[in-house]
Amino acid sequence: MTASRTTRALVLRKYDGTLELETLNVTAPGPKEVLVEMHASGICHTDLTCMKEGFPVPYILGHEGAGTILEVGSDLTSKFSPGESVLLTFNHCGACTACSSAHPAYCQNFIPYNMGGRRLTDGTFFYNTQDSTDPSHVLGGFFGQSSFASHAIVQENSLIKVPKDTNLALLAPLGCGIQTGAGCVINTLAVKKGSSIAIFGAGAVGLSALIAAKNVSASPIIAVDLVESRLDLAQELGATHVFKGDDKNLAEEIRKLTAMTGGVQYGIDATGVVPVIELMIDVLGILGKAATVGVTGRDKKVAVDATSLMSQGKSYVGCTEGDSNPPEFIPYLASEIAAGRFPIKKLVKTYPVAEYQTALADMRSGKTLKPVLLWK
Repeated sequence: MTASRTTRALVLRKYDGTLELETLNVTAPGPKEVLVEMHASGICHTDLTCMKEGFPVPYILGHEGAGTILEVGSDLTSKFSPGESVLLTFNHCGACTACSSAHPAYCQNFIPYNMGGRRLTDGTFFYNTQDSTDPSHVLGGFFGQSSFASHAIVQENSLIKVPKDTNLALLAPLGCGIQTGAGCVINTLAVKKGSSIAIFGAGAVGLSALIAAKNVSASPIIAVDLVESRLDLAQELGATHVFKGDDKNLAEEIRKLTAMTGGVQYGIDATGVVPVIELMIDVLGILGKAATVGVTGRDKKVAVDATSLMSQGKSYVGCTEGDSNPPEFIPYLASEIAAGRFPIKKLVKTYPVAEYQTALADMRSGKTLKPVLLWK
């Protein structure tokens, strides 16, 4: 085991939506951890949310990482070796009922394993400042990785091995946003050929769902957003109909398109906006099924007409990480991209890490769907 190394990291120190690029010390990997030299990290809306509230500070966020293994722990269950390329995804315990049944996104220990900030084994920290007279700790291990760092300690269950020639900058977002959207269509909703689907929110997650819906031959595919450029891209990617989210006749228009089934058969909300979710449920047809992938906040409640759900056999469910089993689903997505069936390049824009403030601003404004920071 080597001595601790230094890392450049984007550190959240206060809840004002800003990060600070700092140089820190990073510890050597523990028995079931590896040290990864990060090549790229996608920025997810979850990162933006956490920059405003809810987490202890200082903290290193980032959970769509990709890089090269530099050092491995002494007791890994799976074989990983220095020099191998890896994509990073969420962490999970691997032992609870959900994990054991191939649903690790619903791990009973999801919060401590992904957001605890310290090692669960002994409570130690992953990072500390370089002040030799008064070093202070920095929290990490976000989603098992804290990929907003040039060198990060990554948990074994967050690693997905990929070929050395993999375009890491392009595929980094598979670890969260892309698998969430695509997985919601394929795993959570199991959308069928010829079925109608309405996707509310045409950001990276919503458009990933749209691509997956096209690939399973859903029809019609309806995309809803407030931004015209996103709707234009949605049509380019396979939407058969697009609507502005502020269209006063939106519900009526969706019902007209799906009159044969009494409404849309599948719905996905990628906005987390309560009135949008309620509208999505309202326009579901007989035996329709809708899923939420956007975060609403614990203080916001969705009103559901239980009688309508009961009498028409409707379903409304939640979806985390696309109900993905990453060792299987992420390689599947990579193969779809390689085959030209999943045009992720239309969603991704890369930025040198020095331009992280621009990347964050472009994501907040909607100018960029999926910014990816390049560490190398």
